[in-house]
Amino acid sequence: MKNIRQNKISSLVQRSLSEIFLAENSNLFDDAMISVTKVYVTRDLSLARIYISIYKTDNKDEVFKKVSENKSYIRKLLGLRIGKQIRFIPQLEFYIDDSLDYIENIEKLLKK
Repeated sequence: MKNIRQNKISSLVQRSLSEIFLAENSNLFDDAMISVTKVYVTRDLSLARIYISIYKTDNKDEVFKKVSENKSYIRKLLGLRIGKQIRFIPQLEFYIDDSLDYIENIEKLLKK
């Protein structure tokens, strides 16, 4: 069960990462649109598991690879944004959230 502090930090990290991905979109990620769908922070607040959806690109794996390679830079940008609000910036782990693709696929199958 998540406590209040975890929920607050999760929403803060989600909001800040969304802004970072929007600002760094053209520089790092080849104009692919990246949406942060969920953020889970561990009890000790040392690790954040971030689920992202990738749009407007043909090669999602390549964009995800770039996100994973640049996670230390993304963490630095996150620290600059929220460093005054929390003591330690959590380590970042990125995962692809394919739930929207799954829903879209089911809708296509149901229309047939």
